[in-house]
Amino acid sequence: MRQEKRAVMALALVAALAAATPARAQGSLQTYGLLDLGVEHVQGHGGPGAIGVTRMQFGTLPSRLGFRGAEDLGGGTRAIFNLEMGFNADTGVIANGGRSFGRTSTVGLAGDWGTVTLGRQLTFLFWSMTESDIMGPGAYSSSSLDPYLANIRADNAIAYRGSFGAWSVGALYSLGRDVVATNSPGGTNCAGELPGDARACRTLSGMLKYEQASWGVALGADRIQGGPGAFGGLSNSDRSDTRATLNGYLKLGEVKLAAGYLRRDNEGSATQPRSDLWWLGGTYPSGPWLFEAQLFKLDDRHTANGARLAVFRASYFLSKRSLVYATAGHIRNSGSLALPVNGYPGLTNTPGGSQSGFMLGVKHTF
Repeated sequence: MRQEKRAVMALALVAALAAATPARAQGSLQTYGLLDLGVEHVQGHGGPGAIGVTRMQFGTLPSRLGFRGAEDLGGGTRAIFNLEMGFNADTGVIANGGRSFGRTSTVGLAGDWGTVTLGRQLTFLFWSMTESDIMGPGAYSSSSLDPYLANIRADNAIAYRGSFGAWSVGALYSLGRDVVATNSPGGTNCAGELPGDARACRTLSGMLKYEQASWGVALGADRIQGGPGAFGGLSNSDRSDTRATLNGYLKLGEVKLAAGYLRRDNEGSATQPRSDLWWLGGTYPSGPWLFEAQLFKLDDRHTANGARLAVFRASYFLSKRSLVYATAGHIRNSGSLALPVNGYPGLTNTPGGSQSGFMLGVKHTF
């Protein structure tokens, strides 16, 4: 019932914003979004986990509906806002733990000096990986190996981002990163803003990026502090979970090659406190086709646990805004790891098990 009330309130706000659009100056308000939905089949290989499932799921990017706008304040400064909701196109249910605008909910100021935003927003670990992580947050991606990467957002956050020539910098600080208790990808359940504990549920994030036309390199990091009720063993504010990445890309004509490394130091885990994630990928456009491939290697230090993931995707553009795609992925676990080929909810695997997945889908942006 509570989720239904949230949905009604969100739809009412959407209707109000849409009704106000004609009265605003041109370009002051933009409505945008995308719908992505495919049919997926996943099959296990060997052992008791060798069962198959066929279901509907997004394949390239989560479906969304958003609104963003700006007001010129003079002197090169603008007031800005961004509201973006996520939803599951197969059922129409609001995603991101049932938040009405769970993907983004920010207000801020922008100018030649950069942008300052307050609210729920992506951290700079995400922004540092956008050019090198070819599959992004899609099916059979880095989020299969680290669910945190599927939804790298923080509530109650203040962020600064600036671009100066080829350089981009960013910093974010959250007073309480996750106020909604949910086991969906990226959920950590740590509301923060607690009297007497200034460190509980805080998030620190930063980025330094250098980009030219043909190549680029980026550094990025997230550090999340524990707190009461937090998931993943981060039960108090003295414990933290830190991810840091170095990644880059190179363009050779129409071909793009990308690689990266992400180190994780998790004080919430007594058995797997340190892990390393490597990836190598590439893209190649040919007429209306786009071919993408990526290899991942995850190792938990000082254990036998690890996973290897290979992904290939072929997309055919029907227009600038519509495409159809086919994606295939295969994961092989070692040790006691039991990661599924698709990290989004609903799939399980067996310790040391392998899985293959295949998906056909369509995406439309507006």
